[in-house]
Amino acid sequence: MASVLVTGFEPFGGATENPSEQIARRLHGWQLEGHDVVGAVLPCAFHAALRELRRLIEQHDPVLVICLGQAGGRVAITPERVAINLDDARIADNRGAQPSDRPIVRGGPTAYWSTLPVNAIVQQLRTARLPAEVSHTAGTFVCNHVFYGLMHELRGQRRIRGGFIHVPWLPSQGKPAMSLVRMEQGIRLAVTTAIRVRRDVKLPGGVLH
Repeated sequence: MASVLVTGFEPFGGATENPSEQIARRLHGWQLEGHDVVGAVLPCAFHAALRELRRLIEQHDPVLVICLGQAGGRVAITPERVAINLDDARIADNRGAQPSDRPIVRGGPTAYWSTLPVNAIVQQLRTARLPAEVSHTAGTFVCNHVFYGLMHELRGQRRIRGGFIHVPWLPSQGKPAMSLVRMEQGIRLAVTTAIRVRRDVKLPGGVLH
């Protein structure tokens, strides 16, 4: 059976919970259209997160990798369109690292595009009455670090597709927020769409935003 890897992050910045972690754990063991979903949690630490992601990819040999992260202040589930080659941390990660104005991969491309069907995912989420938007910035903290590192790892091959999706806070973390049930519903729909849709949709008037 083909595998799909979905990752979340441990809590960071003094928080005690992270919805991306909870969603990844809830999706672990889900079987969907001939795919076995592996849910895993990455450390919120720049280099350690990428090492763990590479280990998981090698171990499970997925055909699809979707990394999740928490984006406080966002009101919607937001598939990320582009990762940039920059670490510039406003706060320290969970191991005390706080890189400033550094490339993730020295000499690497300025950016990588997601190979997820981001428009189709947003379209399907909105059809299900879930708030969703395409995002054009994954920030410059560990989320973007992992997103860029993932796409760098997958460069030059077409067998494994990958990308990153941000989710809002839980209600217990502050506002704006979304319930864990609705976020899980949205990510399950995103995974399903990514499996079914190989070529992203073209929308009248340009991309969704």
